[in-house]
Amino acid sequence: MKEFVLIFRMDELPEVKLSPEELTSTMEVWENWMDKIIADNTLVNRGNRLGSEAKTVKKRNVVINGPYTETREIVGGYIIIRAKDIDEAVEIVKDCPAIIDGRLSAEIRNIYTGDN
Repeated sequence: MKEFVLIFRMDELPEVKLSPEELTSTMEVWENWMDKIIADNTLVNRGNRLGSEAKTVKKRNVVINGPYTETREIVGGYIIIRAKDIDEAVEIVKDCPAIIDGRLSAEIRNIYTGDN
């Protein structure tokens, strides 16, 4: 089995605030999907949702404030899963409720081990 990082992206920051009931319902659906990949022994690392505080250090130690929400996509978080290959990882991601309802997209990247 190989490991893949799923980098979740939003096309834009949501403008609509969810009610407590909507937030609970949304989180329940997400957690059901996470519970499934945990039970399948697919999840390697729960990862984290990323916050809004960020800086980027570039060459010559130039520091830039970020993230830039005016850019096309915003990275929202990541998890690490295991799958036999990238095609299986894609199939796992297709079941993610935030992908199904169109709120997020996911970039799938293999984790380099030296032999891949």
